[in-house]
Amino acid sequence: MRYLSFDLEATGLDQNDYIIEFGMIPFDTETKTLEENLARTFTVHCPSFETLKPQLAPWVIEHNEGLIKMAHKEGVDHTTFRKMMEEYLQSPDVKDYFQPTAISQIVLFGKSVNSIDIPFLNRDLGWGFMKEHFSHRVLDLTSTALTLIDLNFLPDECASGSDLMKYLGMGEVEHTALADARNTAIMYLKLVEMFFNNSSE
Repeated sequence: MRYLSFDLEATGLDQNDYIIEFGMIPFDTETKTLEENLARTFTVHCPSFETLKPQLAPWVIEHNEGLIKMAHKEGVDHTTFRKMMEEYLQSPDVKDYFQPTAISQIVLFGKSVNSIDIPFLNRDLGWGFMKEHFSHRVLDLTSTALTLIDLNFLPDECASGSDLMKYLGMGEVEHTALADARNTAIMYLKLVEMFFNNSSE
């Protein structure tokens, strides 16, 4: 299968918080490769850091101040973000990459995507946009990890994305959208390979 791995950075986890960065990269589970030439990242406009600071969580203030300031200064508005996504999804290279799959629409892949990421995209890109371009099916690394924990294939601590990344020997989470989208895809490919090798023994 081919999936579009994505991640976003936001000003927080509440429904009124802002997307500030979006990253995506397609990958193929058969060839176990990421399509680097189709990787993209967008910075999305938000209010100034000073305006947002009173309502920001301490973690966000500590880790995302620079990204929020960049999003405020250089980020595109939602209309432009939607247009750039449309151009990407309709481009010949992207359509050619996903065309051979059994599912006609692109399947999104990420980590805990149903809690924050997809609701934010539904809000900012629009329900119609999401329904037009993406399958109602999604693949979630967190759900995959929990299933493998239930099967006693992974230790309990791998329920945490950062601990799973360490378990797989991949270091620390970078907390930038494209890097996290890329690393999440790599983690899934590693898990698939580990599970396949274990099952064939």
